[in-house]
Amino acid sequence: MNNYCTLFDSNYLLRGFTMVKSLLNEDKNAFIYIFAFDDECFKSLMQLSLPRVKVISLGDFENERLISIKTSRTAGEYCWTCTPWIMKYSIENFALDHCIYVDADLYFFSNPQPLIDELGLSSVLLTEHRYSPKYDQTKTSGRFCVQFLIIKNNDDGMSALNWWAERCIEWCYARTENGKFGDQMYLDDWETRFSSVHVLKHLGGGVAPWNLEKYNLKSNEGNNFIFEDSETGILFSAIFYHFHEVKLNESSLTLKLNYFLPSRSFKLHTMYFKSLKENFEIFIGEKIKSERYSGLIDILLENIYLERTDMQKMYSLGKRRLIKYWMYSFLGGILVLFLLLALEYFLLVSP
Repeated sequence: MNNYCTLFDSNYLLRGFTMVKSLLNEDKNAFIYIFAFDDECFKSLMQLSLPRVKVISLGDFENERLISIKTSRTAGEYCWTCTPWIMKYSIENFALDHCIYVDADLYFFSNPQPLIDELGLSSVLLTEHRYSPKYDQTKTSGRFCVQFLIIKNNDDGMSALNWWAERCIEWCYARTENGKFGDQMYLDDWETRFSSVHVLKHLGGGVAPWNLEKYNLKSNEGNNFIFEDSETGILFSAIFYHFHEVKLNESSLTLKLNYFLPSRSFKLHTMYFKSLKENFEIFIGEKIKSERYSGLIDILLENIYLERTDMQKMYSLGKRRLIKYWMYSFLGGILVLFLLLALEYFLLVSP
């Protein structure tokens, strides 16, 4: 059994539910502990009654230490603070030999078992952001992304987890300060601070908008997306994509484009939005409230790719024209210079 945990509230219900369904569909050995961060989310998840899932209410999960710092953090910061604590709760209350944390805005395109197998005899598995040079935020957001993190219930694993939980109680905010950022930059020195830490090598674990432009899509059949690393030529299957750019605005989902979306990601996004739409229709049938899915997002997505394709064509055309005009100018300049030299010659030699 692969033991996962995640957390989200009613504002994230559609995305969280979609992630969970994709994971259950791809990993038949998955059991997922979902921490519902408000009563409405808890009631909705209990009503949906997913198989191989246990829903934990905020009332059952929260302890005095978490409650004592809750009002000092935003809702998002409090969720970050609680990330190591939901892993601790899962391991300690359900006697798990390991726990895998997954972000609610992931979508699994294939079975994450290869990522789990890579952990081997190590006790902790971390995934890097693998930023492309254009979007490198290592200094402000950290080398590692909490998105997919495994900790075993042994001395090495629990030592790291307990230390992380304590640090998040002390400080966990959405700003960069003294080498810290949220719950994330605490992981940066784990390879030297703790024993038995493994950094994921499989490139399919952690494809995201901040690194997608490094990868070339080679083939796609159904959910199977095969990419090539443009730097190394390594081929890999996308295990999950981190849909960080899908945000909530006035209760509706939209795209917040802080990153350029290359045309090769179009199929990834259309598949994800198809799942969001299907699950939103389930919610309507069950009279469950969640963030709204609007057909406008399909139009927005299509226009984004069409516009960027047109922009790329215009850029290529403009570049060709610039080179052509530069050549004409260069040749024209040489011709004018030749004519001036010829004129000067005839003026000097003429009687």
